[in-house]
Order: sequence, then C-alpha cells, then structure tokens
Amino acid sequence: MAKAKSGKSKKSLGSESVYRITELVGTSKVSWEDAARRAVETAAGTLRDLRVADIVQLDVKVDSGKVVAYRAKVALSFKYEP
Repeated sequence: MAKAKSGKSKKSLGSESVYRITELVGTSKVSWEDAARRAVETAAGTLRDLRVADIVQLDVKVDSGKVVAYRAKVALSFKYEP
C-alpha cells in the first residue's frame, strides 16, 4: 500500500474527516444552560452532523441594574462536506 508524506497509508487518510467551526449566540431569560441549548438546537435544524459544542463566553444583558437575559456564545463543530 502506498504511503502518504505523513507516513500514513492513503487508505487510512480516506477515513479521516474535516470539521468546520461556527460561532452562535443563544439567548434566554431563564439561564445560560437554556441559552446554550437554544443555540445548539436551532443550529441542528440546518446543520448536519453536529459533533461538539464548546461554550466560548457567557454574559448577561442588564437593564436598569437587573439581569434581563443570559447569553451563551457557542462554537459548534460539524462535519464539513465540500
């Protein structure tokens, strides 16, 4: 079997995948967990093969000194199909 420059066989290279990462911000009046869930579930409606959701940032929206919304920035990875 022919070897690729990395030392792996060409056959094993065919089973490797490429993933794309995109960032979304979910919002919720309830919690950060709910905000993150909303981001992932909304993305799942249009993106196939979601693999990992990494919470990048958590923050809150403040109005008149009170927390009015939770926000979760989520980095989602999904299998890239050219």
